[in-house]
Amino acid sequence: MDSLSSWIIAEATQMGFDACGIAQARALEEESAKMEQWLEAEHEGEMGYLTRNKEKRYDPRLLVEGTKSIVTVLYNYFPKQKLAENDNFKIAKYAYGADYHEVLKKKMRLFLERIETQTGKLEGVRVFVDSAPILDRAWAVRCGLGFIGKNTTLIHPRKGSFFFIGHLFLPIELDETGTPLSNRCGRCTKCIDACPTGALESPFHIDARKCISYLTIEYKGGLENQDPTKFQGWIYGCDICQDICPYNHFSLPNIEPEFQPSEKLLSMRKSDWKALQKNDFEELFKHSAMQRAGFEGLKRNINFISTES
Repeated sequence: MDSLSSWIIAEATQMGFDACGIAQARALEEESAKMEQWLEAEHEGEMGYLTRNKEKRYDPRLLVEGTKSIVTVLYNYFPKQKLAENDNFKIAKYAYGADYHEVLKKKMRLFLERIETQTGKLEGVRVFVDSAPILDRAWAVRCGLGFIGKNTTLIHPRKGSFFFIGHLFLPIELDETGTPLSNRCGRCTKCIDACPTGALESPFHIDARKCISYLTIEYKGGLENQDPTKFQGWIYGCDICQDICPYNHFSLPNIEPEFQPSEKLLSMRKSDWKALQKNDFEELFKHSAMQRAGFEGLKRNINFISTES
């Protein structure tokens, strides 16, 4: 099993994943207790899906019966070219290109095929990319792929935090390959200090109801009670607490062709966003994570930000 685990890690690297680790499937007792405290405070806002299937979220063996090992990967989405800042609105970097769910799932299915050349056909395998009740960051930590920063993101100590997380739930026993990392933020509070809405209320604690990313994507109500100046031009998501993080000084551009922004997106300016019609939206974001907000949600955000004096 040790040789197979080592082979899996090496194969992941060869396939272009930025990090890979393996952990034994077990209940996440400490992590689930923290999650429960957060939910009890109702800091999830309208993200009701976080309160459903909690038992499965806390124990992967209940989510997929027969799971014995979890292989977790990181895949870089830090862009080679950022959107223009002058006369423009801002969208989160993860949404620059094609929808990461499909891009990463496709790559992970190929990864699984490679693994099965060593194990034979495996039954009961599942591939997950932000698509099931899983504590993604907790498993990445268990696999030794990083630590949870004060901004609540997963941070790889040498590569930063601009990564998607994917998992293979496997019905075979594998040796664990990593050691969970404790927090390495030290005395730094740059992310907390930079958050314009106060969503990062304290180290390692976020109130999603105040988060720009939540308000521009998950929240479906009106924004009349918010201050548009605090959104600092973000119309979909927010990267402030990641951009300010010293660990992201090490971020390198991704090499995934499907994550590169289109020429049309790169050419967008405020006037183009304000004039955006539904057919334009579909052309720009047909296969994008931006579909989560939808045309009406994006227009709501644009109109709201445009009221900034």
